[in-house]
Amino acid sequence: MSAREPIAIVGIGCRFPGGVVDASSFWSLLEEGRDAVSQIPPDRMDVEGLYDPSPATAGRISTRWGGFLEGIRDFDAAFFGISPREAERMDPQQRLVLECAWEALEDAGIVPASLEGSPTGVYVGQWTSDFEARLFADPDRVDFYSTTGSGRYATSGRLSYALGLRGPSLTVDTACSSSLAAVHLAVQALRAGECGIALAAGVNVILQPHVTIAYSQSRMMAADGRCKFGDASGDGYVRSEGAGVIVLKPLAEAVADGDRVYAVVRGSSINNDGRSSGSMGTPSRAGQADLLRRAHADAGVRPDRVGYVEAHGTGTRAGDPVELGALADVLSDGRDPSKRCWVGTVKTNLGHTEGAAGIAGLIKATLSLHHGVVPPSLHYDVPNPAIPWQDIPLVIPRTRTQWEAGDEARLAGVSAFGIAGTNAHVVLEEAPARAVAPETRYAKRPELLVLSARDPGALAALAERCAEAIDGNDAEHLRDVCATASMHREALEARAAFATESPEDLVHRLRRFGQGDASAADGAGVVAPRPTRRIAFVFPGQGSQWLGMTRELRADEPVFRSTLDACERAMRPHVEWSLSELLEQDGEDAEWLDDIAVIQPALVAVEVALAALWRSLGVEPVAVVGHSMGEVAAAHVAGALSLDDAMAVVCHRSALMKTTRGRGGMALVEMTPEEATARVAPSGGALTVAAVNAPRSTVISGDVAALDTLLAELEGEGVFCRRVKVDVASHGPQMDPLVGRLTDVVGGVTGH
Repeated sequence: MSAREPIAIVGIGCRFPGGVVDASSFWSLLEEGRDAVSQIPPDRMDVEGLYDPSPATAGRISTRWGGFLEGIRDFDAAFFGISPREAERMDPQQRLVLECAWEALEDAGIVPASLEGSPTGVYVGQWTSDFEARLFADPDRVDFYSTTGSGRYATSGRLSYALGLRGPSLTVDTACSSSLAAVHLAVQALRAGECGIALAAGVNVILQPHVTIAYSQSRMMAADGRCKFGDASGDGYVRSEGAGVIVLKPLAEAVADGDRVYAVVRGSSINNDGRSSGSMGTPSRAGQADLLRRAHADAGVRPDRVGYVEAHGTGTRAGDPVELGALADVLSDGRDPSKRCWVGTVKTNLGHTEGAAGIAGLIKATLSLHHGVVPPSLHYDVPNPAIPWQDIPLVIPRTRTQWEAGDEARLAGVSAFGIAGTNAHVVLEEAPARAVAPETRYAKRPELLVLSARDPGALAALAERCAEAIDGNDAEHLRDVCATASMHREALEARAAFATESPEDLVHRLRRFGQGDASAADGAGVVAPRPTRRIAFVFPGQGSQWLGMTRELRADEPVFRSTLDACERAMRPHVEWSLSELLEQDGEDAEWLDDIAVIQPALVAVEVALAALWRSLGVEPVAVVGHSMGEVAAAHVAGALSLDDAMAVVCHRSALMKTTRGRGGMALVEMTPEEATARVAPSGGALTVAAVNAPRSTVISGDVAALDTLLAELEGEGVFCRRVKVDVASHGPQMDPLVGRLTDVVGGVTGH
């Protein structure tokens, strides 16, 4: 894989203040310009005892504000197979990463169980360990679960263990650049082939006052609890919580798999400021500029193409001028003076999520590219006079701004800086345009929505969430929801199925089910966990043809129709008739139903098209088997024959068999194979045992005259016999020349 391989972001899961529970609610908060900062909850720290508005008061905090998650104690431990005692000693940061990772995978259309045993990588950025300090404060309660439930090292390992992942797994601590550094390492691992899919995460939870006290002494905390990036009133930042997980995979694989791609990581870099001009912790303009140049070199893109930068943007007096100056130094190179670059920060909405700050900014920039919109950066009223705005190509957006597409793909940058000088920057590009399928007419027919959860209560809640997602949407959206639910979600124990013909009907029934009315579902219950069932496809031989077959499928199923069309194109060099025309014929014209040279190629094409349809619906076989001409379809589906070769084989086979018409026959006799072999021996090879169906069920085949004579004898002896309605023998001397000629055909098309 190339060292510059583009990496696709295909899934997002997140929790942030302001009621953010997924990418959609996060985007709503950003686009609407909402402020999620609130007063510090009393269960996090003793605000009344600790607060003092006087700056730098020893042992006191200078702010009452922060960005906090709701329901931090809530955790469905049983969902992840974790006992109540172990869950009690688990850092909430571990819980958040587990939940967000599961949701990110489902957002990516990846069934979590499908990754078990795979070399999927886990890279977690985490700084604080407040829960560990609380846990170890009481030595009498410390046990083994206290070690696996706390400590930064355990967060990545917890996720790898829960999903059974065997790829690289590590927790990164570079303070506030931790999660963006984790993204950089995940990208590098994917490019190096260390993993095929990677989960990159960041998390932060505030359970102790110590950091807030320390930063209050340094006058780093904003008195009003707001990050005022670029504003003259910028006086520090406000601490916040959150978690985010993204699913990464090589872009080429994401496109081949038909994934929804949010954005593409084109390049990234990490460095350190080294010995800056001030004390340790003072930002360095030279160090940040060097970081930016390295990241753009890794991405292979010109810095002047960048249209938006998600800044670290804490709103501090020292940090803002340095960061904006470094951005101007790099992004000005070769830039048209009239082409400005927007720069903003999610910290103005959420506060500073510290260990999760990089992933929060990355998700914001990703969604901005995905929607083609730059959200407003809040609390920017009077531009900071220490920044020469008129001389730099940077603009802070005050309102929601449409990001118009140009001749080149849109680019965004994301920065995160750590207090120990470790910086990270990621260059993002908008996702490539997906091929849009032509509009297809679908028959009005029922759709099946299948839902599952760990327990009935969770299933009811899921039904209500699905009702909200479907409400107000059309039938095509409903079809997509049903396909995603059946193909891209884990099949858990509590289940319900809803067959419906309209979104309105389904929404009504889902809400009834969510309120406890089990009769609203067509089927519901709890199943015991069991091994995954394996599926095999069986392709039959001749005899399944009927007048009017495939008409509805060709009209209603694009996959079936396109595959059948491909089969027809593949058989054209070998036949003089049209498959599509024959399938449209009425009863009076359907003489081909008795023509073996037509029936067999037509049925093989139908079997191949049916297999393609089932596979498009997520039904994948682990094995295939075929009988007679069905062996050709099975060989193609298994990958042993190309479509062109398969059609060539069956067309030539059926044409050759037609030359023996009227000369052969088959019959089922109630005899053991040994008895049947003894009875056909006197025919001198005119008859043979063709198949053994059961201990006393044998098929005899061969010359029709010899077969008639033998059957008369057997019936006279009271042996049960049943003639098979065919006039071509499957075995016998008359087939020998055909076998030789067909062998030549097969050798010609397969190279064997």
